[in-house]
This record gives sequence, structure tokens and C-alpha cells, in this order.
Amino acid sequence: MKRKSLVSIIIIAFIITSCSLTFQNEWETPFKNWLYQLQNADPFEIASSGFELAVIDYSRDGNEEGEYSPEEIKIMLDAGVTPVAYLNIGQAEDYRFYWKNNWYENPPEWLGEEDPMWEGNYFVKYWDPEWKKIIFSYIDRILSQGFKGVYLDRIDSFEYWSSKGQIPRREAAICMIDFIENIAEYIRKENPDILIIPQNGENILEFDDGRLLSVVSGWSVENLFYFKTNPLPDNETENRIRYLDTLRWHGKFILSVDYVDDGSDSLENLERILDYYKKCQEKGYIPYAARSDLLLDEINVIEGIQPVK
Repeated sequence: MKRKSLVSIIIIAFIITSCSLTFQNEWETPFKNWLYQLQNADPFEIASSGFELAVIDYSRDGNEEGEYSPEEIKIMLDAGVTPVAYLNIGQAEDYRFYWKNNWYENPPEWLGEEDPMWEGNYFVKYWDPEWKKIIFSYIDRILSQGFKGVYLDRIDSFEYWSSKGQIPRREAAICMIDFIENIAEYIRKENPDILIIPQNGENILEFDDGRLLSVVSGWSVENLFYFKTNPLPDNETENRIRYLDTLRWHGKFILSVDYVDDGSDSLENLERILDYYKKCQEKGYIPYAARSDLLLDEINVIEGIQPVK
């Protein structure tokens, strides 16, 4: 059998299975699909992409000069796309509008070390009033642009400060829960339907007294089943799923992004993408198969698979 024919058969089989799984879980998820692009997102391309939820940066290049206009956000809204803005609340980024150049030599008290994994990103004492003030000013920009939600990254930074001995783990977690609750209250005073979607750090739910579950709309997780193109150990995945199950039981949707697509048309790549999709759909999660280069600089359309129709 020719390889192209085999690929077509595999995709058809996936679509049939996908329809069945989607039907079973459809009542629980407000979106059939989602897109995650943090660099050079084009509102016109997103509007015609077929994705229903788009998580993008508030700016084309992350800088103040690249901020999207309300008119550009409206292009997506008019096409039926729900635009959600990425917002790092656990780290300061040195290319953002709020960054001061003298912080490199004379940092404020709340600014911590640079993240060795992400150049230009610095851990922050997120419970500090000055940092909260910065984030609220950031949110003001996002809301004025017309975004319909915020995607809160580095929730897991509560682990960093406790590992440094700066603050007990429980206290660090509760401070982060307080912060997310503060953000929800700030945003929803005039925008009660705004989506609030944390990313990763789902183990913070160990310390939640119900406040966090009451304010989040859903949750997003990276690298749940795969790390790039490598399958993760089942026990590691299952340990995370138990927290996601708690969210699902409380009616929250789950977004998943695994960086499984190496960009090739190989059968191995296709089978990996389909396996990732199958695992997500069996749990009722909304999957996005991103490119394995981790850049998130394009709309990753995979013919016959992504976006799910």
C-alpha cells in the first residue's frame, strides 16, 4: 500500500473516532479547538483559521510598540474567535512596557533571580503590592484592547520561592491563590464574563480552599503526555491528571498543548500527533499539537486533524 494512502486511512479512522469522543464530551467543553501563538500572531489569519479560541500575546512582538489595536482584536471577534491574552504573573519579562533598565543593576526588592531556562525572565515576589500594581496596569491594557480573557502563566513560581526557603510552601501557594482571586475580582468588576485560564502549576489545588476553583474558567497544561516528541512516563502524567480531574468535576474546561509535531510528513510524526489527540479526547481535554521547536510563532494547521471541526 502506498504511504500516502496509508496516511489517508489513518486520518479517516482518527476523524471517525474523534467525532465519537467529541460527541461524548461536547456538553462539557465550550470550545471544540484552540490555538496557542505567542509571536507574530496575525488577527486576519486567526480570523480565517477555523480555531474558536486563540491564546496570543497582547502584542505582536511583546513590546509596547507592537500592541494590537482594538480594531485588530475585533477582527477576530467578528469571525467568532474568542481572543485571550497571555499574561505572565509569576515572572517579570525585560522586554515589557513596565521594565526599567536600571533594574539590571538596581532591582526593586520584589524582583528575584533570572530564570536560567528563559533568558530575560525574572522571578518576582508576586505577593508584593508593587508587582500587583504592575499586573493590574497590564490588565487595563488587555481589557482596553478588547480581549475576552487572560491566560495566566507561571502559577508554578510558588514552588520557586518555597524551594529557596524564602517562604513556606503552603504560604507561597496561598499567596498565589490570593493573587489570582485579586485578578478575578479586578477584571470582573465590569467584565463578569471574562475568561481566567491559569497555565500549569495545577498542583496548587492541594492548597485551595475552594476560592481558586470558584474563579477560574478552565486550566491549561503543557507537556502532559509528551515532552516534545518523547512520551512521558505514565506515572508522571497520571499525577497531573488527578488535579485536572478535580477541575473537570467542578465544570472547568481543560486546554492541553504538547509540542509533538516535528513539522515533517513522516508516518511516525502523524501517529504521534494522533496518539496525543486520542489521549486528550478520551479525557475530554481540548488539544493543541504545537511544533516541537517550542517557538509558538505560527498557526499550526494539520490537514484533517487540526483544527478539529
